[in-house]
Amino acid sequence: MDDPRHHDRVPGLTALLADSAASPRERFLACVALTTWAEPTGYTAVREAAGNPSGAPWYNLLIDRKFSVDNTFAQLCLAVGDSDALCQTKGTCEQRVEAFRSLVRIADTEYFDEKLGDHLDDRTVARVLPEVRDTVERGVAALSEHRRPQFDLATQLVDLAAAVAAVDASTSVGLVMEVLSQEASPRALVHAVSIVQRAQADEARRFAEYLRMVGDDRVRSFVDQALAKR
Repeated sequence: MDDPRHHDRVPGLTALLADSAASPRERFLACVALTTWAEPTGYTAVREAAGNPSGAPWYNLLIDRKFSVDNTFAQLCLAVGDSDALCQTKGTCEQRVEAFRSLVRIADTEYFDEKLGDHLDDRTVARVLPEVRDTVERGVAALSEHRRPQFDLATQLVDLAAAVAAVDASTSVGLVMEVLSQEASPRALVHAVSIVQRAQADEARRFAEYLRMVGDDRVRSFVDQALAKR
């Protein structure tokens, strides 16, 4: 991905991305490549897609097999995450942060296939923490009002909040507790265990005890494994 020969392909892919007559698939693949290569045009396209998700030319091009919803934002998130090293070389790290910020803002309505929380590095989390809070709170409100999308929103919100654990453990736990107060499914509880691995020792132990109390044997087993890895 970081072979210098990729520079030769940037102009053509930039033109393809901007070509409204090109197929949605080709434009999407151009966006993924340019974003992975930390190109400004790729990051801009991600932000524009996130600004109007269903209006993106490639929306619903990829469909998740489990939930039958759009999966393109998950792939764009992966591309933004994979651009970490190149953005430092190209001086586009700020644009990478803004691309992630735009994705975080729609995580209560669009599906990310477990990729958003996993690819938010600590430096970026510190920059987009206000958006994480806002998105989780909007999602919790939607859950409380039974306005659930077609995918597992509660678990996606847990993943997003858990990404904060190494940066601000108390905020991470507080946000996850808000989610679990509305929907403490076995899947959401299992995903919440990642906080035990990421948070500082005292916060991790306290949250581990909570998960032991509310979880089933499977959750408790994951908690034990997480504590053993610390």
